[in-house]
Amino acid sequence: MLEQRILIVEDESAIREMLHIPFHKAGFILEEAADISEARVKIFNQMPSLILLDWMLPNISGIEFAHELKRNAQTKEIPIIMLTAKGEETDKVRGLEVGADDYVTKPFSPRELVARIKAVLRRTVTHSHTEKLEIRDLSLDLSEHRVTISDTEVAMGPTEFRLLQFFMSHPEKVYSREQVLNHVWGGNVYIEERTVDVHIRRLRKALATYGYDHLIQTVRGVGYRLSAKE
Repeated sequence: MLEQRILIVEDESAIREMLHIPFHKAGFILEEAADISEARVKIFNQMPSLILLDWMLPNISGIEFAHELKRNAQTKEIPIIMLTAKGEETDKVRGLEVGADDYVTKPFSPRELVARIKAVLRRTVTHSHTEKLEIRDLSLDLSEHRVTISDTEVAMGPTEFRLLQFFMSHPEKVYSREQVLNHVWGGNVYIEERTVDVHIRRLRKALATYGYDHLIQTVRGVGYRLSAKE
């Protein structure tokens, strides 16, 4: 059974620590982030199955971050449960309007929170974590976070996986380096465009062993595309 990876973005360490035992018993892997910057790194390294997002966070509010995640093509399908001391109906409505899937008011019972998470995952996991992308014998399985060519697993890093996922989701379309940065890294992450070239080379190297590096094509003066055309 696929383990569900839950990311909690919460600046109160006591709340994060309180959830470890009940989450472990429920079969969840708990990832922690104390602020939005740390959360972005965690999400970039590995997509969580669900995000528990505190409303009140330093620098950037949880509601702003939820809005950011839902506007990003790579993260918009991740379910979000808002955690907050705010109990007013208008606040709940605002959270749901930006794309949150549920809303839990502090203080909460860990058992209730686990039940809410399971309910949200039942509603969303079928659509967001079982997609399989295929081009010829190249297959990318999002639910298993696995790339295979002719049923042989291809080793690659998390960034190369996300790059390949993006290109396989948009075959034959040409994207500039800036567009690739915005879609794969997110528009609020400050990374130089030449970083794209580095990871494109790594992706090609991972595919080259199986003769599939030619799928990632450079369009001179424009950017990159994935094409299965001869």
